[in-house]
Amino acid sequence: MILTVTPNPSLDRTYEVPGLERGAVLRAGADRVDPGGKGVNVSRAVAAAGHETLAVLPVGGPAGQALADLLVAEGIEVAPVPVAGATRSNIAVAEPDGTLTKINAAGPELSPAESEALLETVRERSTGAAWIACCGSLPRGLAPEWYADLVARAHRAGARIALDTSGPSLTAALRARPDVVKPNAEELAQAVGRPLATIGDAVKAAEELRAMGAEAVLASLGADGQLLVDATGTYYGTAEVDAVRSNVGAGDASLAGFLAAGGTGTRALAEAVAHGAAAVQLPGSVMPTPGDLRPSDVTVTDVVPMDRPLTEAVS
Repeated sequence: MILTVTPNPSLDRTYEVPGLERGAVLRAGADRVDPGGKGVNVSRAVAAAGHETLAVLPVGGPAGQALADLLVAEGIEVAPVPVAGATRSNIAVAEPDGTLTKINAAGPELSPAESEALLETVRERSTGAAWIACCGSLPRGLAPEWYADLVARAHRAGARIALDTSGPSLTAALRARPDVVKPNAEELAQAVGRPLATIGDAVKAAEELRAMGAEAVLASLGADGQLLVDATGTYYGTAEVDAVRSNVGAGDASLAGFLAAGGTGTRALAEAVAHGAAAVQLPGSVMPTPGDLRPSDVTVTDVVPMDRPLTEAVS
């Protein structure tokens, strides 16, 4: 079982429009409502792959209840933590050429009691979990050290932690030695405080995150593939993609594939690459099922093209 923790989940509504024009009245051709939040998406991908998952998240107001109901409808067990503030609702506007404009709300401010209730729920429900995946931004009211506290508590209980966050909360949590962290290229650059122009730059940044405390780093580089840097070495994975429809949740699908395959080694990296590649070829934040995966299109090697420029260099 993979337990996910999403401190700032959302109810995500996506509108498809022929074009985005400021000041105009736009008519949507289609719209959909999905559960949102990085940890929520990891649970959705784990469930879509046929594995057991439990989603721990704060729930407040009608939007929070609607979010929980959507997750249950997808076969996901939910451990809701009631909060006074309303769960946030986010809006995305999708254009035919694939351009996605997002408006993300701040979300509720959690009280000290609600923060502790969230941590305590993770402790109570983590028995038997193969991994605890802590994902996404922290809501107002939680200090950057909140994830570090969660990692330390989980380790004392004998659990393994995967962390997908950024900024001060990532830096603070590294000192608690999470078992794996999953940054993208932009988050890697932010963590080490310098631009990344090549795959070699990303490797060096991942090595620095390990020196700062991470046991392993699974780095998503978008169209340039994924890196796994751990105590055994550095590995590079890529996959053929016919056409990108949406990259929303692709990194979350990758982490789900990685953890479901054990969370270590080249087999897990291959599953991460396969899940990420499948996700970008699906609409919106739809998570891939086993039938969407094409493992024969995945290549994993310990030969890393260090000098290859990143398709989207991070300045």
